[in-house]
Amino acid sequence: MAVNKKPTRSLASIASIVAAATLISKVFGLFREQAIAAAFGVGPVVNAYAFAYVIPGFLLVLLGGINGPFHSALVSVLARRNQSETAPIVETVTTIVGGTLLLVAIALYVFAPTCIDLVAPGLSATAEGLEVRNLAILQLQIMAPLAVLAGLIGIGFGTLNASDRYWLPSLSPVFSSLAILLGIGWLVFFLGVDINAPQYLKFGAILLAGATLAGGVWQWFAQLIAQWRSGLGTLRLRFNLGNSGVKEVMKVMIPATFSSGMLHVNVYTDLFFASYIENAAAALRYANFIVLTPLGIISNMILVPMLPIFSRLAAPENWQQLKIRIRQGLLLTALTMLPLTALFVALGFPIVRVVYQRFAFGEEASAIVAPVLIVYGLGMFFYLGRDVLVRVFYALGDGKTPFQISMANILLNAVLDYFLVQAFATPGLVLATIGVNVTSIIVMLAILHRRLNGLPLLEWSLILLALTGGSLVAGLASFSASWSFASAFGTDTFLLQLLQLGIGTIVGLGIFILFVTQLRLPEVDILVARVKQKFGK
Repeated sequence: MAVNKKPTRSLASIASIVAAATLISKVFGLFREQAIAAAFGVGPVVNAYAFAYVIPGFLLVLLGGINGPFHSALVSVLARRNQSETAPIVETVTTIVGGTLLLVAIALYVFAPTCIDLVAPGLSATAEGLEVRNLAILQLQIMAPLAVLAGLIGIGFGTLNASDRYWLPSLSPVFSSLAILLGIGWLVFFLGVDINAPQYLKFGAILLAGATLAGGVWQWFAQLIAQWRSGLGTLRLRFNLGNSGVKEVMKVMIPATFSSGMLHVNVYTDLFFASYIENAAAALRYANFIVLTPLGIISNMILVPMLPIFSRLAAPENWQQLKIRIRQGLLLTALTMLPLTALFVALGFPIVRVVYQRFAFGEEASAIVAPVLIVYGLGMFFYLGRDVLVRVFYALGDGKTPFQISMANILLNAVLDYFLVQAFATPGLVLATIGVNVTSIIVMLAILHRRLNGLPLLEWSLILLALTGGSLVAGLASFSASWSFASAFGTDTFLLQLLQLGIGTIVGLGIFILFVTQLRLPEVDILVARVKQKFGK
């Protein structure tokens, strides 16, 4: 097998490119969500879209996302081969994947009513729910081709990255956001904003789904042009199944796709219960986006460098150093996530008002979304902490244990959803997810404690408890500052709302930073160094 001789960028250079592109994508994603909120509020169109997008969105994240199975499989194989070998492998994989996913797309179109009823059975219980169901069926039929595009985008992503091209694939999600922004702009320009008009609802639902599909086509086409120009494969049908590279790709891709897919089953479970709660799907969508924006950026800063470090320390003679690195991973997670928890809990309502509240998204919509955001904030440490521990198992060559835990969590999530939804409605769905992540962390720490001949769990727990106390004080100070500002000046205008949020954020973060500096943790220096590396250039 030939070795790829092309020049490669440094890890720092790649990380900087991906971080900058991710930030740009998140900014455009924010504009997209604000436009959707302004045009449709938390009404039938967005609720229907949340259900209709479940399967296409699942496929886009699973197959078309960075670090997804298609991306990982192609990078791992193509990076070790000469670029001249790339085209036959990519064209054969594209033919196999495209043909398979075309059948999936046809099935989604034909069986759209059945798919929506499986994802959201509660929609048939009320007249309002039936309206959402009909819109969701229509939207799913329009977006069915995204099943094919998801695989093609993932193939393009992996192919370009393996050939040392990072900017375009990392920026390509911007095209999807732009398509939706343009579509909503066209709708509002010609029809205005009238969410109570049946014609507006149906046309808006069609346009939102159509713009999403157009965005997927745009994203894929941009990658395809780059592939063609670089000689990395075309749309030629090729069935070279005996190619060793194709066999390697499929050997990694198939089990990785199945394993990764299991992690998304909990999303289906949550939406199953959400279908019985009015506006729950829209509230989860809006709140989840706010949480994932900082979480996505910070998780890359922590997780991307951690896996190779864990892997180099997997041998028993290096376990003492591995334990130190596990501590670093968990404490870096706490240092970044706990202050965000304090801010989301203390400033949940101001955040939602500033981000979304305009036009169709009014005070009533903010009152629906803000409690969900607050509860999401409570679980941020557990979400990222779980991912840190999963990567320890991967470094130890054990993908089976995280998979088994994920399988058990599907049942746990369903049970928690059932009981917590009855007690807390929509926020109960988020509490169930937090319960699943807490359980996962406890189980994985227990297994690692036994496998690595003991972890200093008491020491770690005391530090985490101290950081939690610091975040609590920071949250109280942030809430007090925000409340005092609102009492003194009011929140009648966007500028006042922005000032209220800014003052609360500055006070909360300031208190937390002052508290952390007193603990003199070495992880603080590591965090500062990484922030400078990512954003200081």
